[in-house]
Parts: sequence; C-alpha cells; structure tokens
Amino acid sequence: MATKVNKSVKNNESAKPDTAAIVHKILVVDPVRCTGCEICESVCGMVHDGVFNPMNSRIHRVRIEPVINSSISCVSCYDPECVKACPLSAITKNLETGILEVDQSKCDGCGACVRSCPFGAITVHTKNKKAIMCDMCTSTSYGEPQCVEYCPKGAIFIEEIDPNVNEDRLETLRKILHRGFPQPPEGEILN
Repeated sequence: MATKVNKSVKNNESAKPDTAAIVHKILVVDPVRCTGCEICESVCGMVHDGVFNPMNSRIHRVRIEPVINSSISCVSCYDPECVKACPLSAITKNLETGILEVDQSKCDGCGACVRSCPFGAITVHTKNKKAIMCDMCTSTSYGEPQCVEYCPKGAIFIEEIDPNVNEDRLETLRKILHRGFPQPPEGEILN
C-alpha cells in the first residue's frame, strides 16, 4: 500500500513528507550569462496569461548598474515569510514539490506577501489583483519552467534542493554561486 503525503502546509503548520526521496526545485540564474534580454519575463507572461506582458511575469529581470543582469523568482523558502504574512491563508507550500501556491479564490491582493518576501519575488497581477509568484509552470499545460527552455543564453537553471535540510535560501544561493554553474553543451548558446 502506498504511503500518502500531506501535500501542503498552511501558515507554518508542521508536517513532513513520509519519504526522503522527494526533492524541491528552484530556478537560479547565472549572472555571467544573463544579458537582461527579458525573454524570460515575456515567455512567463505568455505561458500563464496568453499575452506578452512582463508586468505579470512570475520571474523578474534585475539590473545592477553598470553591467550585472540577473533574474529572480520564488525560491520556495524553507519557512516562507509570505505564508506567515498572508492574513487569509491563501498561500500554502506544497510539501511534495516545495512550490508555494496561491489560492486565487482566497487571495484579496492585500500585498502582505509582497512586502514580506525577502527576495522581492512576489507581485500582484495587474488585471485580477491577486498575488502571483513562480510555480515552475506547474499551473500550465507545460509542467516545466518555460523560461529555462527559451532563455537564449542558457542562463536559467533548475536546481534541486533537499527539503529535509533546514537551510536558509540565501545561503543555498550563495553556495550555488560559489560552486558555479554547469557549462552549456558546445554550440547551444548564442554568443
């Protein structure tokens, strides 16, 4: 008989999956390869809303003058501040995938999650006025992050995180930057 997994945690309730084989995934961006082209934002808007509108993207390009470009998206924090900040319990963490999910029927667009996110990875949709964040395209028919697929420089990667390790996501990102990014297969990246 298969073991059931409690698939979500609301407002910091304590529940652990029954299996150690589960991994969580986040997006990371190599700032050396990222040119700031904003294709990731356009693709994200199209995949989720059917229109090219970077204002409603779940990934955001950041430019640090004069020459550093990168993108940020939800890193599925171990103990998410946005979950704790939501007064309506509209944000939950899926324990199986690690992805933070917004229940659009509960969200009133108050912005408490936006203000609490230490990464600035949550926004409010310009049309429906509800919170949006990266869901790794699980809410789309693609099921996999399309920003990774369409990045012309191969700058966006999927990184697997061990959900059983209580590690700050900033520390995780520091370790990834220190370790470095994989080299692209020869001939795949446009220069």
